[in-house]
Amino acid sequence: MKSYVLYPGCVMPTEQYAYEMSIREVFPILDIKLVDLKGFSCCGEPIKSVNQMLSLALSARNIALAEKEGLDIFAPCPMCHLALSESKRILDSDPKMNEKINKFLLDEGLSYSGKSDIVNTLDLLYDIIGIENIKKHVKKPLKDLKVATHYGCHLIRPSEIGRPDDSENPQKMEKILEAIDAKPLDYPEKLDCCGALLTTNLPESALTKTGQKLQKVQEHGFDAFIDTCPWCHRQYDAKQIKAGETVAIKLEVPVLYLTQLLGLSFGISNEKLGLDLNLSPVNKLIIGGK
Repeated sequence: MKSYVLYPGCVMPTEQYAYEMSIREVFPILDIKLVDLKGFSCCGEPIKSVNQMLSLALSARNIALAEKEGLDIFAPCPMCHLALSESKRILDSDPKMNEKINKFLLDEGLSYSGKSDIVNTLDLLYDIIGIENIKKHVKKPLKDLKVATHYGCHLIRPSEIGRPDDSENPQKMEKILEAIDAKPLDYPEKLDCCGALLTTNLPESALTKTGQKLQKVQEHGFDAFIDTCPWCHRQYDAKQIKAGETVAIKLEVPVLYLTQLLGLSFGISNEKLGLDLNLSPVNKLIIGGK
């Protein structure tokens, strides 16, 4: 069993509990041990445009905590994964910046060396665990459940930093879903943004983007909408009713985390996967066939 430090970020442990619950249920079944560390802070991404040095220092500190334990980092949130990955790239390629940041870390007895890798949910499931291993644990095949995937912006861009999947034609989530007998189908709006980052300054525009994409998903006849990002999930799940009102349509799209759908196919209960916390109509789904 391979061990990873679970880096929860800010949104998952304070609001998007269902993601963490499903992660903690699914990955041990797939022989991944999740290690909890004390002392993690924000990844730094939300303040990067205001103070890039502080953002870099926060990410480096979080990585250094994992390095101290000799473990790689599992960051389920794509925004956190991007922040940590981008900081690692900078520190590994810029000796002067590396030295400057390590001076900050010295006050806590920490140091950044670049030894820890940073992985996301897709990295773990597709590249490390593998499709064949996922198939071995399926107890309730999803019998051609038609699903729409949503990758979001931070998971696949910017490509030069190294993201978990291709920025123009991501397919890893589709392959994972096929492994549990779901039927992921392509659709023109697949790469559209959820609108979350517009929420503070342009809340109506944010809800419009959310509603427009869900409207298309509903019109295409999908049974479920699958994501891996707590920010995106908040828009599509928790704000679905408001988004529907914004675009003047009644939306009834079941929105689940990828790990929740995997857990259902593994035979894990709704309660343990946090499905009662989903605010979209997930009770519409028939899981495991007729």
